[in-house]
Amino acid sequence: MTPPLPDLTDGELAKLALNGQQRAYRELMRRHRDGVYRLVLAQIADRDETVDVTQEAFISAFAALARFDRARSFRAWMARIAINKCHDWARRRAVRRFFTFARPMEDALDIPDAAASPEDQLVHAAAHARLLAAIASLPPKLKDVLILRTIEDFSQAEVADALGVTTKAVEMRLYRARAALADLLRD
Repeated sequence: MTPPLPDLTDGELAKLALNGQQRAYRELMRRHRDGVYRLVLAQIADRDETVDVTQEAFISAFAALARFDRARSFRAWMARIAINKCHDWARRRAVRRFFTFARPMEDALDIPDAAASPEDQLVHAAAHARLLAAIASLPPKLKDVLILRTIEDFSQAEVADALGVTTKAVEMRLYRARAALADLLRD
């Protein structure tokens, strides 16, 4: 008899999920959804889009579950998938933005402003949004390391494993990311 799902490791759950036990995959999602959501939110700074990108990440993970190496960290593997989905989203957004600007100027009058009015913003929410925007504006190599290391509390080795770089590269990118973020927030 199989022990209760919460008692199993991520690797054991992945194996059960590959054998058709949907409950095992649901348990993996339950364990990692909040972390993936925070990771995606920090990457793209849009709560509505974050839900969609998070779902895409889990769908892709399920489709690629057979390629998951159970000797590695599921958390790091899932983070890499989520980061890739964020990069895909950013590329799609850039293409949409390009075509948006290619439209006639008269069309711009009909596009509603998606930003909330300043009256609706609390001081904390404004500061949080500013921080997320500053993080999102960082180059992907710096942003990925900063989010995984400081927000998601990955170890330096886990970040290196998730991104396929050395721990020294993680250390250097983290230093540069913090310096760039400080400059952005100072302005």
